[in-house]
Amino acid sequence: MQTVYEAAGSADFFLRLANAWHARVMADEVVSHAFSHGFHPQHSHRLAAYWTEALGGPPVYSDSYGDETSVIRLHSGNGPHEDMDRRAVACFDQTLADVGLADDDPVRKVLHNYFTWAATTTMSRYQRSAEDVPDWLRIPHWSWDGPVGETGSGGADSRPSAKGP
Repeated sequence: MQTVYEAAGSADFFLRLANAWHARVMADEVVSHAFSHGFHPQHSHRLAAYWTEALGGPPVYSDSYGDETSVIRLHSGNGPHEDMDRRAVACFDQTLADVGLADDDPVRKVLHNYFTWAATTTMSRYQRSAEDVPDWLRIPHWSWDGPVGETGSGGADSRPSAKGP
């Protein structure tokens, strides 16, 4: 079966999506607050690499930028922000239209479901402090049917087993 990554059009699609989403959120008065502290100059490339890996593509993010722990820590310690999460999902839905995905496109539906899940669970789980985020988290993977494998703490535990690799 084709991965979500493959069905979406691979890396070029995710870079277009990341660029379009970033432009949308920067124009949103609520969601743009998340970037008020600044952001990495390669934010869209890094985001595209993260989505690529999470949705069945190559592990570009993990190989080049970091792990799930670093991503979750970046998004943690900001207190509750349900309104911002809802607005981020609305921006993402508009972005899906911006990049040409029709309302009835199955890729659009799965991307909406993935983004909603990520925004409201993994990225907002540690509201009190980034210090609460455990080490060794791996980027959770998402398929046509939802999360793949263990995703209990925002990503699978990738610590080496006591029994060896």
